[in-house]
Amino acid sequence: MFKVYDISMTIEKGMPVWGNHEGKQPEINSQPTSPDGVNESRIDMDVHCGTHVDAPLHMLPEDGSTIETIGLEELVGNARVLDFTDVNDSITREDLEKHGLQKGEFILVKTKNSFTDSFESDFVFLREDGARYLVEVGVRGIGTDGLGIERSQAEYPTHRTLFRNNVIIVEGLRLKEVPPGSYFMVIAPLKLTGIEAAPARALLIGNG
Repeated sequence: MFKVYDISMTIEKGMPVWGNHEGKQPEINSQPTSPDGVNESRIDMDVHCGTHVDAPLHMLPEDGSTIETIGLEELVGNARVLDFTDVNDSITREDLEKHGLQKGEFILVKTKNSFTDSFESDFVFLREDGARYLVEVGVRGIGTDGLGIERSQAEYPTHRTLFRNNVIIVEGLRLKEVPPGSYFMVIAPLKLTGIEAAPARALLIGNG
């Protein structure tokens, strides 16, 4: 038997959004039921809303690739959840070195971010030296339970270090119920093209 963890955020009005800006809330409009009994709804949302995959174009406007260039084979496979719930500010190189990272790994960082249902301005993020270490090791991707992998830092060094070295970034995961360890991961971004991100459904599959 196996256990499936849904590690994606629910898209709904009032959900946590970056900076708690009302304008970033998704708009979901249900149309009145038509005379023939058909219901239809419309949604208007930022592609960085909730759980999503970033593409390099997000932070590399001159030469960054767009979301369709990230193949599904890069987002499906083995992943490891790492416990950083004792970290209060930022994940550093020193924090990461304790976990024996391996080349080609996809890691998911579980922090105190997963234990709040609101956007906190002091959320735990990946510091630039941590990003450089991930590049040195050769990880293929990192997922975070923050709505961003870094706070609003000048020049966005964490994003840009990872993007320039082909490390995939997934943001907005929910890892509260997931024990640290190894899982089979499925991250399925919406099939969009020509833009810098896509909302995604994210699952982990482990032993029951």
